[in-house]
Amino acid sequence: MNSGASVAVVTAISVFGLSNPFQYVWFAFLGAGVAGVVVFGLASIGRGAGNPLTLALAGQGVTVFLAAMTTAISLSDQAALNAWRFWNAGSVAGVGFGVIWPVTAFIAAGLALALATLPAINLLNLGDDVARGLGVNIARNRTVAVLAITLLAGAATAACGPIAFLGLMVAHVGRYLTGPDYRWLVPYAGLLGAVVLLVCDIVGRLVVRPGELDAGIVVALLGAPFFAVLVWRGKFKNA
Repeated sequence: MNSGASVAVVTAISVFGLSNPFQYVWFAFLGAGVAGVVVFGLASIGRGAGNPLTLALAGQGVTVFLAAMTTAISLSDQAALNAWRFWNAGSVAGVGFGVIWPVTAFIAAGLALALATLPAINLLNLGDDVARGLGVNIARNRTVAVLAITLLAGAATAACGPIAFLGLMVAHVGRYLTGPDYRWLVPYAGLLGAVVLLVCDIVGRLVVRPGELDAGIVVALLGAPFFAVLVWRGKFKNA
């Protein structure tokens, strides 16, 4: 979704000459949404459909392709390159209500869909056969969940740029605090995400005064070691 938003932003700037964040935020949201639908669509066909590994591979393939497209467009247009470098760092600096209000409705809709589908997601975690035996409409609930993810992630990326590792960190910390019940995990993860982003933004404003370090960079500095620890622990347990 981040890569989809990025290629849409540089396209909007390069082709249509847009320069105001309020103008290209819509393109960012559209790009994120299309990328999300494509990834989930690819992961749901063929052998291994619905498998987390299939989803990760589909996401990586689409990400590499869109990243190449973004680089090609931005290198051919100086204005697109300058705007993309600022937006791609991921920051809440300068994001006023002119940018926030357009995505508020999408965030509200995404939250409503996410909260409505949480009980069914809990049952889906037990496996498709068990969930189907308990009366869960698997296709419908997965579609609603994908739509909620697209609305929430797409709106956030459109407003603040791609902030890597934030969702990864808060999801695992939230699971550690609440357990696997998504009715508690999702609200806790949302609150933790806001707190972590706020703290990282404050740290970025303090450590390089009078300058400023983008919040996305600070989050990445925390998230990369966090991800490495997760990988190490997974390998350690498997061994």
